[in-house]
Amino acid sequence: MKPKLIIGIIAIVGFTSLLMYNFGNSISTYVNFEQAADMNSAHVVGTWDDSRDYGFSMESKQFTFYMKDEAGNVRRVVYPKSKPNNFEQADRLVVIGKIEGEVFYADEMLMKCPSKYNNADGAQFEKANVGNS
Repeated sequence: MKPKLIIGIIAIVGFTSLLMYNFGNSISTYVNFEQAADMNSAHVVGTWDDSRDYGFSMESKQFTFYMKDEAGNVRRVVYPKSKPNNFEQADRLVVIGKIEGEVFYADEMLMKCPSKYNNADGAQFEKANVGNS
């Protein structure tokens, strides 16, 4: 075999291996706070605990609140940005980050808001046939 062909095959195999390794690390499942304690980066799903204090600190430039995960564990969450606009309306929150001590430090936060296509009973909105009479 020619040296250029061997180098090309090695480069393709190396690039593919690196791509698969990075893809495997980027896939994350949702965990609770207890499971997140053993991870460098975790996705925790839960709900905002509105019975506790929350707010944005001008000194530290951080938004802090308490969140209850799906297992019922409550932790303080520190988010390094301002409070998202639809924070209070969110049904569920997904925080992405890591736990240090008893505090979850979120790098990212996603809000799962109720669908505008559901009515108050949670039933799906049905599209009316307009102009077909």
